[in-house]
Amino acid sequence: MRRPPPGRQSQGEGLTTEEESSFPMDTQNTSVRPHAQARTAGKNHPPRSARANTHPGGGIVHDNSRHTTRFTVIGNHLAQHPELSGLAIGLGVHIQSLPTGARADIKTLAARFPEGPTRIAAALRELETHGYLHRTRERTESGRIVTRTVSCNQPGRHGDATDDESKGSVKPPVKPPDRPPARRAAEQRKQPARRALPAVPKPAYASPALLQTAVDVLSGLRREDPRLLLSATDAEHLAPGVAAWLERDLTPTAVRQALANDLPVEPLRRPAAFLAHRLAAQLPPLPPYRAPESPPSVRHPLRNCDSCDHAFRGPEPGRCRGCRKFRQPVPAFT
Repeated sequence: MRRPPPGRQSQGEGLTTEEESSFPMDTQNTSVRPHAQARTAGKNHPPRSARANTHPGGGIVHDNSRHTTRFTVIGNHLAQHPELSGLAIGLGVHIQSLPTGARADIKTLAARFPEGPTRIAAALRELETHGYLHRTRERTESGRIVTRTVSCNQPGRHGDATDDESKGSVKPPVKPPDRPPARRAAEQRKQPARRALPAVPKPAYASPALLQTAVDVLSGLRREDPRLLLSATDAEHLAPGVAAWLERDLTPTAVRQALANDLPVEPLRRPAAFLAHRLAAQLPPLPPYRAPESPPSVRHPLRNCDSCDHAFRGPEPGRCRGCRKFRQPVPAFT
């Protein structure tokens, strides 16, 4: 629409062009109520979708971004396992992120993390108990025994499962290969590792006869108290301690009484550990040094002197000491 020339009234408006120029549109009218100010960019609230994800009572807020490289899928059944310790969960996540063929033994993990071998071994046993690890000992062709470690990201399932299972076509379960009877029997007899027995004194010279006497003393303790029944392994561990007692001029009966007397009233959960402590704590001192005695003198039989016919003691018949000193000739009898 064209503007009319100056001095003429514009159509549809009450002011001429000259009057419009004297009332510019950018002049602020003080009688008009101020409009609401727009928020600045720094004070804008987050979108409604973001506000909906915020927990009103606080808690964690995730700032996630999608991984495209160098990532591992970990199930919540491991990351939020109700029975595993934090160290076991962390080791499980670390082991699942390792490539195939990487070493995951106790020594390697102890060198990688600040925890010691004892805590790492306990965490690996937790993972093995809940099915996240399978460790078997196998003999190689060269005769060396190695430990095979298999990591399972979903306990109870095998890696040959395909997407067809999720679509409804379930494959028949694959039967694991039969293990040799000897290995199966060994796994059935497998028990938790026993705690090591306390150290016992060692004899200065462990002769076979002395160690056998010590084993006889230990095997006879059950006659003193049935609670002192020991296994062959326990007796082999305690035998050097008993031999150290026998070296101190103690008889087997005295050692047996010292070990079996004054036993506690409560049951003995580990009799071998109790005896090992008693052997070390109550070890008698060494006997005083005694010089070896000279051998007794030999008493020869009585004999008659060939010169003076006096009696004397000597190993062989002949003349007495006095006759040999003066060298008296032996009289000739006719």
